[in-house]
Amino acid sequence: MKKLVITIRYDGTNYHGWQVQDNVITVQQTFQDAVEKVFQSRLDVVGCSRTDAGVHANMYVLSLDTDMDIDCKGVIAALNTKLPKDIAVIDCKVGENDFHPRYSCVSKEYIYKLYNGKIRDPFLANYSYFYKYPIDADYLNEQAQAFVGTYDYSGFCSVKSKVMNTVRTVKSFSVARDGDMVIFKVEADGFLYNMVRIMVETLLFVSEGKIKKDTLKDIILSKDRKKAGKTAPPQGLYLNKVNYQS
Repeated sequence: MKKLVITIRYDGTNYHGWQVQDNVITVQQTFQDAVEKVFQSRLDVVGCSRTDAGVHANMYVLSLDTDMDIDCKGVIAALNTKLPKDIAVIDCKVGENDFHPRYSCVSKEYIYKLYNGKIRDPFLANYSYFYKYPIDADYLNEQAQAFVGTYDYSGFCSVKSKVMNTVRTVKSFSVARDGDMVIFKVEADGFLYNMVRIMVETLLFVSEGKIKKDTLKDIILSKDRKKAGKTAPPQGLYLNKVNYQS
């Protein structure tokens, strides 16, 4: 028995997130269907993270155990012939037996894409958040540094979450403009449910003057969900990198 560590990318538009759920199509279910066709068995597929409906992944790491004698290049080729066009395997390697895509991870990086043009672009509707009001990306980048550090982020978590430990360490946060696209990038040792999307909308509240300049730290320390912004739409969010110890 060997453990295969597989990296995929996916467009989350047509899926109700990663995790298998009743009566809806998910990325995990779709991937398991492809695995069953290749390995002739419905193997357990373990993922690195949950993603919500409509959220995308530039890099998503998963693992499965198999006793089939097939090399990694063969796994990539075979799975990609069975997967739909919006999911692709980009890497495969044999991992250590104790490797776990989620618990072996030391940090994750998300990006959030906000289209800041004057007129909405229909070709970007599923891949960014259309926001027509002026944004000073440098100003928001400066304000976003309040998020960096180790804090109890319970005020930046959906009320649906049942996680007991809400302390997370944010390693970096940046906001930068690329033409009409504004990119929010955040790396942390872990994220709470909807945490990045709430952070983004909170920064937009700062941009709009609904939250005063230099008060984000106080909002974090308050642990009060009502003091933070709303939850930004899912389609602008991408799991961008999953980092492991080398």
